[in-house]
Amino acid sequence: MSLIRRAWFYQMLAILLAFLAAGAASAQQPSSETAKSADESARIIEILQRQAAAWNRGDILEFMETYWKDDRLTFSGGGRTMRGWQATLERYQKSYPKEKMGQLHFDEISCDLLSPDAAMVLGNWHLDISGEKKEGNFSLVLRKIDGRWLIIHDHSSTKTEEK
Repeated sequence: MSLIRRAWFYQMLAILLAFLAAGAASAQQPSSETAKSADESARIIEILQRQAAAWNRGDILEFMETYWKDDRLTFSGGGRTMRGWQATLERYQKSYPKEKMGQLHFDEISCDLLSPDAAMVLGNWHLDISGEKKEGNFSLVLRKIDGRWLIIHDHSSTKTEEK
């Protein structure tokens, strides 16, 4: 190989290696959009953890702070859908008076950011009321309203024994 061809070959090889290295480095670093999505998902999961903590203290009003305080809030469960924040609060108060709220925890939570101001969350809930255990799953739709993530739709189901 002539000296000129060899120099050209090494220049091209160096350029190729530089492109490969740059591509590998950018593939390893999450984009700012991916990082922001992860941050928002972590915030939403933290909100649900605070919600469970409020429940466990018997503070139904703080628990309800996570829900959109609007007549368009929807809650589906038991084959029915109810509308409105007040109706949802009253349902919780009727079904779980303070002395029967028990201890709540969530697990297997996954959060998908659908847009910068909308998310879908799936997970399981577990409730222990003086040794009586109930569990089920949920799907939530949250919207970022006035800078706060709020549940605008909750579909919660109770797990039944398989026959």
